[in-house]
Amino acid sequence: MTELERVPPGVDPTVPSSARVYDYLLGGKDHVAVDRAVADKLLAVAPEARLVARANRRFQVEAVRHLAERGMRQFVDLGTGIPTSPSIHETVRSVSPACRVIYVDHDPMVRLHAQVLLADSPGVASIQADLRRPADVLSDPHVTGLIDFDQPVCVLMVGVLHYVMDEEDPAGVVAAFREPMAPGSHLVLTHAMAESDPEAIAQLTMATAGSPAQARFRARDEVLRLFDGFELIGPGLVPVQDWHIGEEPHIPLLTGMSRLRIEGGVGRLRA
Repeated sequence: MTELERVPPGVDPTVPSSARVYDYLLGGKDHVAVDRAVADKLLAVAPEARLVARANRRFQVEAVRHLAERGMRQFVDLGTGIPTSPSIHETVRSVSPACRVIYVDHDPMVRLHAQVLLADSPGVASIQADLRRPADVLSDPHVTGLIDFDQPVCVLMVGVLHYVMDEEDPAGVVAAFREPMAPGSHLVLTHAMAESDPEAIAQLTMATAGSPAQARFRARDEVLRLFDGFELIGPGLVPVQDWHIGEEPHIPLLTGMSRLRIEGGVGRLRA
């Protein structure tokens, strides 16, 4: 069976997918040749990219666990990607089975995996939607049926806003999700930084130009503006491998400067 036959309907195996590239960097199995080609070009100039991907994932898990331990019970994960364990719902429901989770991604392969994974998971749902159309996400019956925006909610935008081009108004996308949030809500966000190695940026730009995996590396002040309306907690906006909150010891997955710089932060909605 060829790779062309293995992809689900709606998936073009000649176009790289950000979700599948990320899955490859994490050591997953749900990718095709075009995705591996993109990742390999990045790894050639930034061989630590796999560790950065793992650190990005660990940041996400630590952040939602911290919030669940402090009473957060609603989570909306925008740009979910291929399911990876521990998942968001596994993490937060290990703290409280009352937690409810919505996964959102526009990639049909992600949707296919989520349908299988969540078949017997009440209180958890997945929808195929584009975060660049917030109104569609917020009005989806799965979202309105599980998430009450009159109560605190955690919205996750981990490793996804750098795929939203300037003309698609990433700050406006964040603002549209912020607007209905109740006091006590949080935003969890990571982003590819313009402070990354220029050659790494150039390789990714050339390999993904015009595709859904095309990324916009933004400067620190641009990323901080995405947190408008939120107050950063913990260490603030820092490289994902350095983000930690709480008293438990933290052992970074990599030390020193990485040629691929991904920074993350957690913001609390200002009253």
